[in-house]
Amino acid sequence: MSNQKPRVVVLGAGYAGMMTTKKLTKLLRPEEAEIVLVNKHNYHYQTTWLHQVAAGTINQNQVRMMISDVIDTKNRVKFIQDSVVEIKKDEKTVILESGELQYDILVVGLGFESATFGIPGMKENAFSIQTINSSRLIYDHIEYQFSRYKNEEGNNEDLLTILVGGSGFTGIEYVGELTESVKKLCKKYDIPRYKARIINVEAAPSILPGFDEELVSYAKASLEARGVEFRTGTMIKECKEDGFVVGEDEEKIKAGTVVWTGGVQANSILGESGFEITKGRVTVNNDLRAPGYRDIFILGDCAWAMDKENDRPYPPNAQNAMQQADTAAYNIKSLIYGGPMQEYQFDNKGTVASLGGSEAIGTVFDRQLFGKPAKTMKNVVDNRYLFLLGGPRLILKKGRLKLF
Repeated sequence: MSNQKPRVVVLGAGYAGMMTTKKLTKLLRPEEAEIVLVNKHNYHYQTTWLHQVAAGTINQNQVRMMISDVIDTKNRVKFIQDSVVEIKKDEKTVILESGELQYDILVVGLGFESATFGIPGMKENAFSIQTINSSRLIYDHIEYQFSRYKNEEGNNEDLLTILVGGSGFTGIEYVGELTESVKKLCKKYDIPRYKARIINVEAAPSILPGFDEELVSYAKASLEARGVEFRTGTMIKECKEDGFVVGEDEEKIKAGTVVWTGGVQANSILGESGFEITKGRVTVNNDLRAPGYRDIFILGDCAWAMDKENDRPYPPNAQNAMQQADTAAYNIKSLIYGGPMQEYQFDNKGTVASLGGSEAIGTVFDRQLFGKPAKTMKNVVDNRYLFLLGGPRLILKKGRLKLF
């Protein structure tokens, strides 16, 4: 690097971007590097809690935290609230809506977009759980449909059906939360619970890929007992405004609310900026740098980081993004001073999925957890992130204080 103080620009204040910024402030003194964080909003939010906002089981303010509350934006990090338009790699420039920003080292953590896999009408007609605002809109729409059913003539019961596409992590956590909110909405609008339906549609033969069969069986039984209907092994052919067209016989499943949780891909800005995209993400080198660019790191949902031992990508989850932040921050310091680069290896400490209420499943340190113990561990995991980001004060303000 040159003798001039290098500028490290971090794009995106998701899990990867926030934790990388936090780590850099600890690894590098102010005179060693200028750290710039760019984000569309002046707040960071827990993407792993958005499904609860979309179900109406928590307030959106619980999910959101001001960046200035956890990052020193007065003395240590320059924060720019703006939207990224393009990354000009060869010119080492980021094009923002309001101007341009030069960098010496770039960290890209711009998050995900919904991947519809080319299903006709899905992008146009289905809601998706992507941001705080999109998630709030889903619950507002669900309640509106319940209100319509109660107040309009004809009592169209399709209005009370919530159709969720995808039985992965987000889809299952979402239908679990819906079992709680639908019960409350039925009581609020004086609607018999049996009239409201939650239908989950999945092309694969089973739900929750990657979880042990025993855990999957528990999750399915728990959710079905609370009113969730599963249509596994069912291919979605088309999404219409009022439901899915599924299967070879093109059956129509009608609903008042249609939500797609079937997949995510990297922010489209990367592809538009000339990065090579593999299955929706950028395949990164072992040190998390973009191929051919020694000064660009790509993290989180934007990165396709490979587990060479098992010949498959690491899971695109918060745990992975946070661990990538550690490696990226270390490698940025090494890049500045000419030290050795660290190879990224994901240390999977386990995965826990909430099923709504006090129900959850998970595997932690090779031990299976069911029900309340799993739910307690889920809350511990969430609180741990808050502690790493903002210490005890943030846990008291935003954390899951009721562990049991």
